[in-house]
Amino acid sequence: MKEFKKTIKGEVSYKGIGLHSGKISTITFSPADKDAGIKFVRTDLKGKPEIPADIDHVIDISRGTTIGIKEAKVATIEHVLAAIKGLNIDNILIEVDGPEVPVADGSAIVFLELLKKIGLKEQDSEREYMEIEEAISYSSPADNVDIVIVPSDSLKVTFMVDYKQKALGTQYTWLPSLKYFEEEFASARTFCFLHEIIELKKAGLIKGGSLKNALVVADPQTPRSEIERLKKIFQYSGEIEVGSDGLLNHTPLRYYNEFVRHKVVDLLGDIALLGVPIKGHILAARSGHKTNVELVKKLRNIHKKQVLQRIYQKKKLDEIVFDITAIQKILPHRYPFLLVDKIIEFKVGESIVGLKNVTINEPFFQGHFPEHPVMPGVLIVEAMAQTGGIMLLNALEEPSEHVAYFASIDNVKFRKPVLPGDTLRMELKVISMKRGLAKMHGDAYVANNKVCEGDFLAKIVEK
Repeated sequence: MKEFKKTIKGEVSYKGIGLHSGKISTITFSPADKDAGIKFVRTDLKGKPEIPADIDHVIDISRGTTIGIKEAKVATIEHVLAAIKGLNIDNILIEVDGPEVPVADGSAIVFLELLKKIGLKEQDSEREYMEIEEAISYSSPADNVDIVIVPSDSLKVTFMVDYKQKALGTQYTWLPSLKYFEEEFASARTFCFLHEIIELKKAGLIKGGSLKNALVVADPQTPRSEIERLKKIFQYSGEIEVGSDGLLNHTPLRYYNEFVRHKVVDLLGDIALLGVPIKGHILAARSGHKTNVELVKKLRNIHKKQVLQRIYQKKKLDEIVFDITAIQKILPHRYPFLLVDKIIEFKVGESIVGLKNVTINEPFFQGHFPEHPVMPGVLIVEAMAQTGGIMLLNALEEPSEHVAYFASIDNVKFRKPVLPGDTLRMELKVISMKRGLAKMHGDAYVANNKVCEGDFLAKIVEK
Protein backbone atom coordinates (compact mmCIF):
# COMPACT_ATOMS: atom_id res chain seq x y z
CA MET A 1 0.00 0.00 0.00
CA LYS A 2 1.39 3.36 -1.05
CA GLU A 3 2.02 6.08 1.52
CA PHE A 4 2.30 9.75 0.62
CA LYS A 5 4.43 12.45 2.17
CA LYS A 6 2.90 15.03 4.49
CA THR A 7 3.31 18.69 5.32
CA ILE A 8 1.18 21.08 7.41
CA LYS A 9 -1.88 22.99 6.19
CA GLY A 10 -0.89 26.47 7.34
CA GLU A 11 1.40 28.64 9.41
CA VAL A 12 1.72 28.55 13.19
CA SER A 13 4.13 30.22 15.63
CA TYR A 14 5.42 29.91 19.18
CA LYS A 15 7.49 32.38 21.22
CA GLY A 16 9.70 31.42 24.13
CA ILE A 17 13.12 31.34 25.75
CA GLY A 18 16.10 29.27 24.61
CA LEU A 19 17.36 26.75 27.15
CA HIS A 20 21.06 27.56 26.83
CA SER A 21 21.18 31.00 25.21
CA GLY A 22 18.46 32.49 27.41
CA LYS A 23 17.33 34.51 24.38
CA ILE A 24 13.68 34.97 23.47
CA SER A 25 12.89 33.79 19.95
CA THR A 26 9.86 33.05 17.81
CA ILE A 27 9.65 29.81 15.86
CA THR A 28 7.24 29.64 12.92
CA PHE A 29 6.21 26.46 11.12
CA SER A 30 5.07 26.69 7.47
CA PRO A 31 4.13 24.21 4.71
CA ALA A 32 6.93 23.09 2.37
CA ASP A 33 7.07 21.61 -1.13
CA LYS A 34 6.56 17.90 -1.61
CA ASP A 35 10.26 16.98 -1.67
CA ALA A 36 11.73 19.86 0.37
CA GLY A 37 12.44 17.89 3.54
CA ILE A 38 12.87 19.65 6.89
CA LYS A 39 14.60 23.03 6.75
CA PHE A 40 15.32 25.75 9.29
CA VAL A 41 15.59 29.41 8.28
CA ARG A 42 17.37 32.09 10.36
CA THR A 43 15.09 35.05 9.60
CA ASP A 44 17.17 37.42 11.75
CA LEU A 45 20.30 37.02 9.61
CA LYS A 46 21.16 38.71 6.32
CA GLY A 47 19.85 36.73 3.38
CA LYS A 48 17.75 34.53 5.67
CA PRO A 49 20.01 31.47 5.27
CA GLU A 50 18.41 28.03 5.08
CA ILE A 51 19.85 25.10 7.01
CA PRO A 52 18.69 21.58 6.08
CA ALA A 53 17.93 19.53 9.18
CA ASP A 54 20.13 16.61 8.22
CA ILE A 55 23.17 14.82 9.53
CA ASP A 56 25.51 16.60 7.11
CA HIS A 57 24.79 19.92 8.83
CA VAL A 58 25.20 18.85 12.48
CA ILE A 59 27.95 20.99 14.01
CA ASP A 60 27.59 20.38 17.77
CA ILE A 61 26.09 17.68 19.99
CA SER A 62 27.59 18.65 23.34
CA ARG A 63 24.34 19.76 25.03
CA GLY A 64 21.64 19.03 22.48
CA THR A 65 21.73 18.97 18.70
CA THR A 66 22.90 22.03 16.75
CA ILE A 67 22.91 22.40 12.96
CA GLY A 68 24.59 25.13 10.94
CA ILE A 69 26.01 26.47 7.69
CA LYS A 70 28.96 28.87 8.01
CA GLU A 71 27.92 31.57 10.53
CA ALA A 72 24.24 30.53 10.61
CA LYS A 73 23.25 27.95 13.19
CA VAL A 74 20.20 26.77 15.13
CA ALA A 75 20.65 25.06 18.49
CA THR A 76 18.66 22.58 20.58
CA ILE A 77 16.46 21.40 17.72
CA GLU A 78 15.88 17.83 18.91
CA HIS A 79 12.47 18.38 20.59
CA VAL A 80 11.12 20.23 17.56
CA LEU A 81 12.33 17.44 15.28
CA ALA A 82 10.85 14.80 17.59
CA ALA A 83 7.43 16.46 17.32
CA ILE A 84 7.73 16.54 13.52
CA LYS A 85 8.87 12.93 13.43
CA GLY A 86 6.15 11.85 15.85
CA LEU A 87 3.49 13.18 13.46
CA ASN A 88 5.15 11.61 10.39
CA ILE A 89 5.68 15.00 8.73
CA ASP A 90 8.12 14.82 5.82
CA ASN A 91 8.31 18.39 4.53
CA ILE A 92 8.21 21.54 6.64
CA LEU A 93 9.82 24.97 6.82
CA ILE A 94 10.85 26.19 10.28
CA GLU A 95 11.69 29.89 10.66
CA VAL A 96 13.41 31.08 13.81
CA ASP A 97 14.59 34.63 14.61
CA GLY A 98 17.41 33.65 16.94
CA PRO A 99 20.27 31.15 17.45
CA GLU A 100 18.21 28.68 19.46
CA VAL A 101 14.65 27.36 19.31
CA PRO A 102 12.45 27.93 22.37
CA VAL A 103 12.68 25.21 25.01
CA ALA A 104 8.94 25.47 25.85
CA ASP A 105 8.31 23.10 28.77
CA GLY A 106 11.35 20.93 28.01
CA SER A 107 9.41 18.35 26.04
CA ALA A 108 8.06 17.89 22.50
CA ILE A 109 4.37 18.19 23.36
CA VAL A 110 4.02 21.97 22.88
CA PHE A 111 5.32 21.77 19.31
CA LEU A 112 3.39 18.59 18.53
CA GLU A 113 0.10 20.15 19.66
CA LEU A 114 0.77 23.29 17.59
CA LEU A 115 1.41 21.24 14.46
CA LYS A 116 -1.54 18.98 15.09
CA LYS A 117 -3.84 21.97 15.62
CA ILE A 118 -2.89 23.59 12.31
CA GLY A 119 -3.47 20.24 10.61
CA LEU A 120 -1.62 17.96 8.21
CA LYS A 121 -2.13 17.33 4.52
CA GLU A 122 -0.91 14.67 2.10
CA GLN A 123 1.25 15.65 -0.85
CA ASP A 124 1.61 14.29 -4.35
CA SER A 125 4.84 12.44 -3.59
CA GLU A 126 5.19 8.85 -2.50
CA ARG A 127 6.95 8.29 0.81
CA GLU A 128 10.02 6.07 0.62
CA TYR A 129 11.50 4.30 3.62
CA MET A 130 14.96 3.15 4.48
CA GLU A 131 14.46 -0.52 5.24
CA ILE A 132 17.01 -2.07 7.57
CA GLU A 133 18.26 -5.27 5.94
CA GLU A 134 20.71 -6.39 8.63
CA ALA A 135 21.70 -5.35 12.14
CA ILE A 136 23.64 -2.07 12.36
CA SER A 137 25.34 -1.07 15.61
CA TYR A 138 27.42 1.59 17.27
CA SER A 139 29.14 1.28 20.63
CA SER A 140 31.16 3.63 22.79
CA PRO A 141 32.81 1.57 25.57
CA ALA A 142 34.25 4.72 27.15
CA ASP A 143 30.72 6.10 27.61
CA ASN A 144 29.19 2.68 28.37
CA VAL A 145 26.76 3.17 25.47
CA ASP A 146 25.40 0.69 22.95
CA ILE A 147 22.85 1.25 20.20
CA VAL A 148 21.65 -1.25 17.58
CA ILE A 149 19.01 -1.17 14.86
CA VAL A 150 17.60 -4.43 13.47
CA PRO A 151 15.10 -5.22 10.69
CA SER A 152 11.43 -4.46 11.38
CA ASP A 153 8.26 -3.71 9.40
CA SER A 154 7.99 -0.26 11.04
CA LEU A 155 9.88 2.09 13.38
CA LYS A 156 10.10 0.74 16.93
CA VAL A 157 12.27 1.76 19.88
CA THR A 158 13.41 -0.11 22.97
CA PHE A 159 15.41 2.03 25.39
CA MET A 160 17.13 1.31 28.71
CA VAL A 161 19.01 3.58 31.10
CA ASP A 162 20.63 2.76 34.42
CA TYR A 163 21.79 5.65 36.57
CA LYS A 164 23.87 5.47 39.72
CA GLN A 165 21.49 8.00 41.24
CA LYS A 166 19.30 5.99 43.61
CA ALA A 167 16.13 7.96 42.91
CA LEU A 168 16.28 6.91 39.24
CA GLY A 169 18.00 3.54 39.09
CA THR A 170 17.27 1.42 36.01
CA GLN A 171 14.47 2.49 33.66
CA TYR A 172 13.14 0.82 30.53
CA THR A 173 10.57 1.75 27.91
CA TRP A 174 9.18 0.50 24.62
CA LEU A 175 7.72 2.46 21.69
CA PRO A 176 5.88 -0.07 19.49
CA SER A 177 5.02 2.49 16.79
CA LEU A 178 4.80 6.25 16.20
CA LYS A 179 1.06 6.26 16.87
CA TYR A 180 1.88 5.93 20.59
CA PHE A 181 4.34 8.83 20.63
CA GLU A 182 1.93 11.69 21.35
CA GLU A 183 0.23 10.13 24.37
CA GLU A 184 3.05 8.05 25.83
CA PHE A 185 6.25 10.00 25.09
CA ALA A 186 5.85 13.55 23.75
CA SER A 187 5.29 15.13 27.19
CA ALA A 188 8.45 13.68 28.75
CA ARG A 189 10.71 16.57 29.82
CA THR A 190 14.44 17.08 29.60
CA PHE A 191 16.42 16.52 32.79
CA CYS A 192 19.82 17.01 34.32
CA PHE A 193 21.58 16.25 37.58
CA LEU A 194 22.27 18.78 40.29
CA HIS A 195 26.03 18.32 40.04
CA GLU A 196 25.86 19.21 36.30
CA ILE A 197 24.07 22.50 36.79
CA ILE A 198 26.96 24.49 38.25
CA GLU A 199 29.34 23.32 35.52
CA LEU A 200 26.79 24.17 32.82
CA LYS A 201 26.34 27.60 34.33
CA LYS A 202 30.10 28.18 34.39
CA ALA A 203 30.22 27.20 30.72
CA GLY A 204 27.73 29.95 29.90
CA LEU A 205 24.87 27.51 29.27
CA ILE A 206 21.34 26.94 30.68
CA LYS A 207 20.73 30.70 30.79
CA GLY A 208 17.08 29.97 30.09
CA GLY A 209 16.81 26.85 32.24
CA SER A 210 14.39 26.63 35.17
CA LEU A 211 12.25 24.14 37.04
CA LYS A 212 9.50 25.07 34.58
CA ASN A 213 11.31 23.52 31.65
CA ALA A 214 13.51 20.82 33.14
CA LEU A 215 13.58 18.14 35.80
CA VAL A 216 16.54 18.44 38.18
CA VAL A 217 17.68 15.29 39.93
CA ALA A 218 19.70 15.30 43.15
CA ASP A 219 20.73 13.02 45.96
CA PRO A 220 18.12 13.28 48.76
CA GLN A 221 21.06 13.68 51.16
CA THR A 222 22.39 16.79 49.37
CA PRO A 223 23.74 19.20 52.04
CA ARG A 224 21.76 22.38 52.60
CA SER A 225 24.93 24.37 51.95
CA GLU A 226 25.00 23.04 48.39
CA ILE A 227 21.38 24.13 47.85
CA GLU A 228 22.16 27.63 49.15
CA ARG A 229 25.18 27.84 46.88
CA LEU A 230 22.99 26.90 43.94
CA LYS A 231 20.43 29.59 44.81
CA LYS A 232 23.16 32.21 45.00
CA ILE A 233 24.64 31.26 41.62
CA PHE A 234 21.22 31.45 39.96
CA GLN A 235 20.11 34.46 42.02
CA TYR A 236 17.00 32.51 43.01
CA SER A 237 15.02 33.86 45.96
CA GLY A 238 12.40 31.11 46.20
CA GLU A 239 12.53 27.93 48.24
CA ILE A 240 14.43 24.89 46.95
CA GLU A 241 14.49 21.50 48.54
CA VAL A 242 15.33 17.96 47.47
CA GLY A 243 12.45 15.56 47.84
CA SER A 244 12.67 11.93 48.84
CA ASP A 245 12.06 11.15 45.17
CA GLY A 246 15.32 12.89 44.28
CA LEU A 247 13.65 15.77 42.43
CA LEU A 248 14.06 19.43 43.31
CA ASN A 249 10.84 20.80 44.84
CA HIS A 250 9.04 17.46 44.40
CA THR A 251 8.23 18.24 40.75
CA PRO A 252 5.42 15.81 39.80
CA LEU A 253 6.36 13.32 37.07
CA ARG A 254 4.22 13.02 33.95
CA TYR A 255 5.16 9.35 33.56
CA TYR A 256 6.51 6.99 36.19
CA ASN A 257 9.62 6.54 33.99
CA GLU A 258 9.69 10.00 32.44
CA PHE A 259 13.50 10.10 32.23
CA VAL A 260 13.90 7.16 29.87
CA ARG A 261 10.89 8.30 27.85
CA HIS A 262 12.58 11.64 27.28
CA LYS A 263 15.58 9.73 25.96
CA VAL A 264 13.26 8.32 23.30
CA VAL A 265 12.13 11.89 22.47
CA ASP A 266 15.78 12.90 21.93
CA LEU A 267 16.47 9.77 19.89
CA LEU A 268 13.52 10.38 17.54
CA GLY A 269 14.64 13.97 17.06
CA ASP A 270 18.15 12.83 16.14
CA ILE A 271 16.88 10.04 13.87
CA ALA A 272 14.95 12.68 11.91
CA LEU A 273 18.36 13.96 10.76
CA LEU A 274 18.58 10.97 8.42
CA GLY A 275 16.10 12.74 6.14
CA VAL A 276 14.09 9.61 5.36
CA PRO A 277 11.77 7.52 7.59
CA ILE A 278 13.05 4.17 8.81
CA LYS A 279 11.61 0.70 9.03
CA GLY A 280 13.70 -0.76 11.82
CA HIS A 281 13.75 -1.56 15.53
CA ILE A 282 16.21 0.59 17.52
CA LEU A 283 17.55 -0.92 20.74
CA ALA A 284 19.49 1.58 22.83
CA ALA A 285 21.28 1.35 26.16
CA ARG A 286 22.27 4.67 27.77
CA SER A 287 22.52 6.38 24.37
CA GLY A 288 22.65 10.16 24.04
CA HIS A 289 23.03 12.71 21.24
CA LYS A 290 26.62 11.67 20.49
CA THR A 291 25.85 8.01 19.85
CA ASN A 292 22.50 8.79 18.21
CA VAL A 293 24.30 10.96 15.68
CA GLU A 294 27.01 8.33 15.05
CA LEU A 295 24.29 5.77 14.28
CA VAL A 296 22.59 8.21 11.90
CA LYS A 297 25.91 8.75 10.10
CA LYS A 298 26.17 5.01 9.55
CA LEU A 299 22.58 4.85 8.35
CA ARG A 300 23.16 7.80 6.01
CA ASN A 301 26.01 6.04 4.20
CA ILE A 302 24.05 2.81 3.89
CA HIS A 303 20.98 4.67 2.61
CA LYS A 304 23.01 6.53 -0.02
CA LYS A 305 24.32 3.18 -1.22
CA GLN A 306 20.77 1.77 -1.40
CA VAL A 307 19.60 4.80 -3.40
CA LEU A 308 22.47 4.45 -5.86
CA GLN A 309 21.70 0.77 -6.34
CA ARG A 310 18.09 1.63 -7.15
CA ILE A 311 19.20 4.29 -9.63
CA TYR A 312 21.88 2.35 -11.45
CA GLN A 313 21.03 -1.29 -11.06
CA LYS A 314 17.74 -3.00 -11.84
CA LYS A 315 18.42 -5.86 -9.47
CA LYS A 316 20.81 -6.49 -6.65
CA LEU A 317 23.38 -9.13 -7.49
CA ASP A 318 25.20 -11.13 -4.84
CA GLU A 319 28.45 -9.42 -3.90
CA ILE A 320 27.99 -6.71 -6.55
CA VAL A 321 27.21 -3.11 -5.72
CA PHE A 322 27.38 -1.83 -9.34
CA ASP A 323 27.54 -4.07 -12.41
CA ILE A 324 28.96 -3.00 -15.78
CA THR A 325 25.61 -1.55 -16.92
CA ALA A 326 25.49 0.64 -13.84
CA ILE A 327 29.12 1.70 -14.27
CA GLN A 328 28.44 2.81 -17.85
CA LYS A 329 25.71 5.11 -16.54
CA ILE A 330 28.19 6.75 -14.17
CA LEU A 331 31.48 6.92 -16.11
CA PRO A 332 31.81 8.46 -19.58
CA HIS A 333 34.48 5.90 -20.61
CA ARG A 334 33.75 3.13 -23.14
CA TYR A 335 35.60 0.14 -24.60
CA PRO A 336 38.53 -0.18 -24.84
CA PHE A 337 39.17 2.49 -22.20
CA LEU A 338 36.60 1.41 -19.60
CA LEU A 339 38.77 -0.49 -17.15
CA VAL A 340 36.35 -1.32 -14.29
CA ASP A 341 34.03 -4.33 -14.60
CA LYS A 342 32.16 -4.11 -11.30
CA ILE A 343 32.11 -2.48 -7.88
CA ILE A 344 31.92 -4.88 -4.95
CA GLU A 345 32.21 -2.52 -1.96
CA PHE A 346 31.19 1.10 -1.59
CA LYS A 347 31.03 3.43 1.43
CA VAL A 348 29.76 6.76 0.18
CA GLY A 349 32.40 9.45 0.49
CA GLU A 350 34.82 7.08 2.23
CA SER A 351 36.02 4.11 0.18
CA ILE A 352 35.35 1.90 -2.83
CA VAL A 353 36.54 -1.46 -4.20
CA GLY A 354 36.38 -2.29 -7.91
CA LEU A 355 37.37 -5.30 -10.02
CA LYS A 356 38.88 -5.63 -13.48
CA ASN A 357 39.13 -9.08 -15.09
CA VAL A 358 42.29 -9.07 -17.18
CA THR A 359 42.00 -11.44 -20.19
CA ILE A 360 44.34 -12.30 -23.05
CA ASN A 361 41.80 -10.62 -25.37
CA GLU A 362 42.59 -7.15 -24.00
CA PRO A 363 43.56 -5.00 -27.02
CA PHE A 364 46.66 -3.61 -25.30
CA PHE A 365 48.26 -7.09 -25.20
CA GLN A 366 48.56 -7.03 -29.00
CA GLY A 367 51.30 -4.42 -28.89
CA HIS A 368 52.54 -4.37 -25.28
CA PHE A 369 55.10 -7.17 -24.94
CA PRO A 370 53.02 -9.52 -27.15
CA GLU A 371 55.38 -12.43 -26.53
CA HIS A 372 55.32 -11.79 -22.80
CA PRO A 373 51.92 -10.10 -22.12
CA VAL A 374 51.95 -7.71 -19.16
CA MET A 375 49.25 -5.14 -18.38
CA PRO A 376 50.71 -1.65 -18.89
CA GLY A 377 51.35 0.11 -15.60
CA VAL A 378 49.71 3.30 -16.85
CA LEU A 379 46.46 1.35 -17.40
CA ILE A 380 46.61 -0.11 -13.89
CA VAL A 381 46.80 3.47 -12.62
CA GLU A 382 43.93 4.44 -14.96
CA ALA A 383 41.77 1.58 -13.60
CA MET A 384 42.41 2.85 -10.07
CA ALA A 385 41.54 6.40 -11.12
CA GLN A 386 38.30 5.29 -12.77
CA THR A 387 37.31 3.39 -9.61
CA GLY A 388 37.93 6.51 -7.52
CA GLY A 389 35.97 8.57 -10.06
CA ILE A 390 32.90 6.37 -9.52
CA MET A 391 33.03 7.11 -5.80
CA LEU A 392 33.42 10.87 -6.29
CA LEU A 393 30.74 11.24 -8.96
CA ASN A 394 28.20 9.43 -6.83
CA ALA A 395 28.49 12.08 -4.15
CA LEU A 396 26.56 14.29 -6.58
CA GLU A 397 22.84 14.42 -7.25
CA GLU A 398 23.41 14.20 -11.04
CA PRO A 399 26.58 12.12 -11.60
CA SER A 400 25.97 11.83 -15.35
CA GLU A 401 26.24 15.62 -15.73
CA HIS A 402 29.77 15.73 -14.32
CA VAL A 403 33.20 14.25 -14.93
CA ALA A 404 36.16 13.56 -12.64
CA TYR A 405 39.43 15.14 -13.83
CA PHE A 406 42.61 14.05 -12.07
CA ALA A 407 44.90 16.97 -11.24
CA SER A 408 47.83 14.91 -10.04
CA ILE A 409 48.95 11.35 -9.41
CA ASP A 410 51.85 11.00 -6.98
CA ASN A 411 53.94 8.39 -5.21
CA VAL A 412 53.07 5.66 -7.71
CA LYS A 413 54.90 2.38 -7.14
CA PHE A 414 54.64 -0.81 -9.21
CA ARG A 415 55.41 -3.95 -7.28
CA LYS A 416 54.37 -6.96 -9.41
CA PRO A 417 53.26 -7.49 -13.02
CA VAL A 418 49.60 -8.06 -13.88
CA LEU A 419 49.14 -10.94 -16.33
CA PRO A 420 46.30 -12.35 -18.44
CA GLY A 421 43.90 -14.32 -16.25
CA ASP A 422 44.47 -12.08 -13.21
CA THR A 423 41.64 -10.30 -11.42
CA LEU A 424 42.77 -6.79 -10.57
CA ARG A 425 41.23 -5.40 -7.37
CA MET A 426 41.36 -1.63 -6.92
CA GLU A 427 40.86 -0.22 -3.39
CA LEU A 428 40.51 3.57 -3.05
CA LYS A 429 40.10 5.54 0.20
CA VAL A 430 39.31 9.24 0.60
CA ILE A 431 41.96 11.15 2.52
CA SER A 432 40.35 14.60 2.30
CA MET A 433 37.71 16.53 0.40
CA LYS A 434 38.02 20.32 0.28
CA ARG A 435 36.66 22.99 -2.07
CA GLY A 436 35.72 20.52 -4.77
CA LEU A 437 39.07 18.71 -4.61
CA ALA A 438 39.37 15.14 -3.42
CA LYS A 439 42.58 13.45 -2.33
CA MET A 440 42.58 9.66 -2.36
CA HIS A 441 45.02 6.83 -1.78
CA GLY A 442 44.74 3.79 -4.00
CA ASP A 443 46.07 0.24 -3.78
CA ALA A 444 45.74 -2.42 -6.48
CA TYR A 445 45.95 -6.14 -5.74
CA VAL A 446 45.96 -9.48 -7.48
CA ALA A 447 44.74 -11.96 -4.88
CA ASN A 448 46.55 -10.80 -1.71
CA ASN A 449 49.57 -9.39 -3.52
CA LYS A 450 49.84 -5.62 -3.91
CA VAL A 451 50.77 -4.78 -7.49
CA CYS A 452 50.51 -0.99 -7.45
CA GLU A 453 49.80 1.99 -5.19
CA GLY A 454 49.54 5.76 -5.52
CA ASP A 455 47.99 9.02 -4.37
CA PHE A 456 45.37 10.76 -6.51
CA LEU A 457 44.09 14.34 -6.52
CA ALA A 458 40.85 14.84 -8.46
CA LYS A 459 38.41 17.63 -9.20
CA ILE A 460 34.77 17.21 -10.19
CA VAL A 461 33.60 19.54 -12.97
CA GLU A 462 30.45 19.88 -15.05
CA LYS A 463 30.60 18.42 -18.55
